Amino acid sequence: MLNNYNFIDRIRLPFRKEKELYSSLYKILGFYPRNIQLYKQALLHKSLRRRNEKGRPLNNERLEFLGDAILDAVVGDIVFRHFEGKREGFLTNTRSKLVQRETLGRLAKEMGITRLITTSDRSTVHNSYMGGNAFEALVGAIYLDRGYEACMRFMQKRILNQIINIDKVAYKEVNFKSKLLEWSQKNRVRLEFKQVEQTKDENSSPVFVYQVILEGVEGCAGKGYSKKESQQNACKDTLQRLRREPQFIDSVFAAKTERTKMEEEPILSVPDPEADQRDFIVEQPQTTERDFPRPQKSQQKNVSANDNQSADRHDMDFSLDDITATPRAKSREEIIAEAEEAAFAE
Repeated sequence: MLNNYNFIDRIRLPFRKEKELYSSLYKILGFYPRNIQLYKQALLHKSLRRRNEKGRPLNNERLEFLGDAILDAVVGDIVFRHFEGKREGFLTNTRSKLVQRETLGRLAKEMGITRLITTSDRSTVHNSYMGGNAFEALVGAIYLDRGYEACMRFMQKRILNQIINIDKVAYKEVNFKSKLLEWSQKNRVRLEFKQVEQTKDENSSPVFVYQVILEGVEGCAGKGYSKKESQQNACKDTLQRLRREPQFIDSVFAAKTERTKMEEEPILSVPDPEADQRDFIVEQPQTTERDFPRPQKSQQKNVSANDNQSADRHDMDFSLDDITATPRAKSREEIIAEAEEAAFAE
């Protein structure tokens, strides 16, 4: 039935006013649109600030909302049927990889959707986000124009069979930042993100540059139109460098070893600033009354008594009778005793 519609629409194509747009959409969608206004609105960016006859904003945001919901349902249906027996977590993760904004942005660029977007030259939104939003809006337009089955055929035949390998996407690690965080925590390596610069491109869109720092060792830098995107790119390149450059891994773990060594060193006692000054001072011994025990009263009495006795003996040895004005003549016995004493002394 769809081929019959395409055949009729192809006959009508030379008589249509917007032949170029019809042809471009046919190459993207695989069929000719019926209601071209839906697709034109899907490619109309909000930066133009157009309004319809009722004064309401005329852009692709409402179709983007609808297409986002339809895309989740269609891709969820495809993933559920393709990976039979897989758990809910695996199916959810695979679907999120297929419908995430980065994937849709690459699809929009690959399929030529971004070239058809009508936008303001002063738009501050990066093309990858505009492309992803326009892709979702196109899905919303397909749903309103052709129905759910047309959306399913578009995703199966035009996307998954020709552009995206669903098996590779399912088993491919996309969250590089989460992967690097897991590796750093497992190996107890300090991980930091350093903002190198923030500039603007020719469309005044903000551009961020972040660099990965592992244990103080500089890793790779990544550029993106958001902090998340730039950090993801930096993590992706750093993971590849860790796998390909053993010297880089060695430098990271060498820095880690140095850090842990410093943290494990014991804390020494704080030195006394006056210790050196005291080394120059020679302390003199001080004598106090406590160094000499005081005699007891009984001992004092004994000392006094002994002193009196020695004094009495001294008085007995030294008699006044021995002192005479003229020397006394020695007896014969005293002379003999002195002579014997002198002889023995020699």
